[in-house]
Amino acid sequence: MSLSKTEVNKDLLKERSRCQFDIQELTNVLDGGKRQTLRRKKMEDFVLSGDAHKDEVPDECLSIKERYENAVKKSCLYGSMLRPKLLEMRGLDSFGTPTIRRLADAYFKEISPFLLHMGMFIPTIIGQGSPEQQAEWLPKALSFQVIGTYAQTELGHGTFIRGLETTATYDPNSEEFVLHSPTLSSYKWWAGGLGKTVNHCIVVAQLYTQGKCYGVHPFIVQIRDLETHEPLPGIKVGEIGPKMGFNTADNGFLILDHYRIPRENLLMKNAQVLKKSSKHGKLAYGTMVFVRVTLVSDSAFNLAKAATIAVRYSAIRRQSEIRPGEPEPQVLDYPTQQHKLFISIATAQAMQFTANWLWATFTKVQADMISGNTDTLPELHALASCLKAVSTSDAAAYIEECRFACGGHGYMHSSRLPHIYSYVVATRTYEGDYTVLLLQTARFLVKAWEQTESGNATTPTITYLNLAVNGGTNGWDNRELKIASR
Repeated sequence: MSLSKTEVNKDLLKERSRCQFDIQELTNVLDGGKRQTLRRKKMEDFVLSGDAHKDEVPDECLSIKERYENAVKKSCLYGSMLRPKLLEMRGLDSFGTPTIRRLADAYFKEISPFLLHMGMFIPTIIGQGSPEQQAEWLPKALSFQVIGTYAQTELGHGTFIRGLETTATYDPNSEEFVLHSPTLSSYKWWAGGLGKTVNHCIVVAQLYTQGKCYGVHPFIVQIRDLETHEPLPGIKVGEIGPKMGFNTADNGFLILDHYRIPRENLLMKNAQVLKKSSKHGKLAYGTMVFVRVTLVSDSAFNLAKAATIAVRYSAIRRQSEIRPGEPEPQVLDYPTQQHKLFISIATAQAMQFTANWLWATFTKVQADMISGNTDTLPELHALASCLKAVSTSDAAAYIEECRFACGGHGYMHSSRLPHIYSYVVATRTYEGDYTVLLLQTARFLVKAWEQTESGNATTPTITYLNLAVNGGTNGWDNRELKIASR
């Protein structure tokens, strides 16, 4: 049988012909407008028109070393194709459209070792670097002259950022920071690309100057020689080993032994250390909030992928002879199968619209912060924490339901469901553990309730507490407009 021409299964064609809504209109809505749909399709045609993203041998059949090397090769090709677009990026609003990130999902079977370079290293420079630092580092990072990652999590500390043990002590005589990993538990751990790939990283460390600790701050640190790629003196770096997933992400560890960097390598948008004294600003956790915001959209996208796979499978899979002599019905026609799949479809769309709203809230708060207003920052932190926890957890659970819906075929790598699940289930933990984030949300709500009882103003998303405190309720009249407005 020839495989040169793809034919669409007749059952899929039948299901699609029964569609009762305007597919193009819905596509535009999901993309954020007609212009965004056209932009996405143009980029897809450009990036995926050739064969560079196709593997002669499936990733699953390669060794760990071969899979990593293949991922690096494809990362270089992908970065080269998108370089003109990347060089246009100047602000965090450039990350508002997920096209580049989602195109990568089509280009890579697993994770690019450059994922944190684009996803955290560059956003941190944009979000926390001074104009002078952005002018110096962004062109290098966007053109891949330097490749970086983000090293915050330590072997002994993750979500509890204030507990990080890595130190950055300012030496006024040499105008340098001395970075040090004082304990085993202070070793930086998990950063993607750190094992063998990157030559720079953002290191989050406790800042000490004049004998006083000013809390955690981000520093740009070169860890490898740009010519030989060997670790620099005072640096120990390597891989952390095989994992449940992310095996091409090149997660690594970093040990700093009284390693010196220039004073100017402290990202100085929110705080700076002058030559002989300190000037301290607010605690900078913008990158963490940014990633949590983007993970809500990521969760929606991956759940939508899993639901698409499961629905297509259910349309063509036939099972059980209900009546003697009649064809076996499509699995999709069984109410129990519909119950599994329709919930996943609806949840994916609800998550995506929520993610769009959260991104709009994030960009508004960013604009407020630039003008010096940080009043809405606590609310954004609570929203990002809550939605990151709920969306990643729900997405993982429903992706597993989609796998169940595909029977034994869902267990095969060729279905893509094991890969999607192993990716999303990790997001439930990294950038804020599920339970800890929900506890942070609860603390925010308890504090908000106390403020409301005291008669103080509440932030926009929790104005409903005013009604509750005053003993009122919103009526429910079942009108469609009323339902949509909620």
